[in-house]
Amino acid sequence: MRLPRIKSDGIAHYHCLSRIVGQEHVFGDVEKEFFVNLLQKLKVFHGIEILTYCVMSNHFHLLLEIPDAFTTAGLDREEIIRRVGILYGRDAVEALRGELSRVGAIQRPRREEEIFDRYRRQMGDLSVFMKQLKQRFSIWFNRRTGRKGTLWEDRFKSLLVEGDDKALLTVAAYIDLNPLRAGMVTRIEDYRWCGYASAVAGDHEARRGLGRIFDRAYWVSGDDYAASWEDAGASYRLLLYGEGEIREFVEPGGRPHRPGFTREQFQEEIARGGKLPLSQLLRLRVRYLSDGVVLGSAVFVEEVFERNRALFGSRRNSGARRMRGADWGDLRVIRDLRTDPFA
Repeated sequence: MRLPRIKSDGIAHYHCLSRIVGQEHVFGDVEKEFFVNLLQKLKVFHGIEILTYCVMSNHFHLLLEIPDAFTTAGLDREEIIRRVGILYGRDAVEALRGELSRVGAIQRPRREEEIFDRYRRQMGDLSVFMKQLKQRFSIWFNRRTGRKGTLWEDRFKSLLVEGDDKALLTVAAYIDLNPLRAGMVTRIEDYRWCGYASAVAGDHEARRGLGRIFDRAYWVSGDDYAASWEDAGASYRLLLYGEGEIREFVEPGGRPHRPGFTREQFQEEIARGGKLPLSQLLRLRVRYLSDGVVLGSAVFVEEVFERNRALFGSRRNSGARRMRGADWGDLRVIRDLRTDPFA
């Protein structure tokens, strides 16, 4: 059963995932490049932080930090005009200024606020952000290829993630490990359409996104990003590759080795009652991190459950559920995936 989307008050973090209909591989290099550029424009317009991302051949992952409503409501007019220009272009800014100039003198303050509120209501909203991202890409892609009809499979998935480093780093690593998990590369930094590879290549915004997970206050303040990334990047790399070990070799026949446990090895380990290291488990498809609805400490999950108790039916009296297969520490989810949580 599909639960209604759970949103949080204040600053909130989400892992969002959306797939192409029919699992078609429509994302080539040109499509990935356009998608990432569109993502950056929407990020600025909405005031959303992209902590990391990964664009694959038939789906994408985002780890987002959504601002609180007070931040968006307090935007001044020049900042709104600047954001409109970044997303919609110079013509839209001229049209907006023209609309403002035509406001009558008597009703000017009220009418001007109504015009700016029209944009404020769009900004900082997860659902609007994802709708605009998918719609704009669909329009561009369908025009470019002569395609018609729906491009995306159903609605996007979202996992509400607690804003502490353990939960955020677990999800971030899972996202950035996608190309390694799919056997597309043997080193994550070789896949240019993900947050970690972009950060290694020197992209300031990608470094800023991942750096916020390690030390949010430092990366918000505008200090020396380069020095901060040196430490944050090294720590994150250890998590991605597992205790710093990068296993690279080519199997007989020229096939690149796919690091990590196979599904069969994993099932055997579980049957013996064992638990995989987290760095290895994240090389599998972990449904907890996309379908678990809420991820965080037991306290965080219970708080979200209490605020949304009506969504879960009268027979359920607690929220936090343990995850199987690894030493997840105190991380819990709200949805207990009893059937095949790993693939």
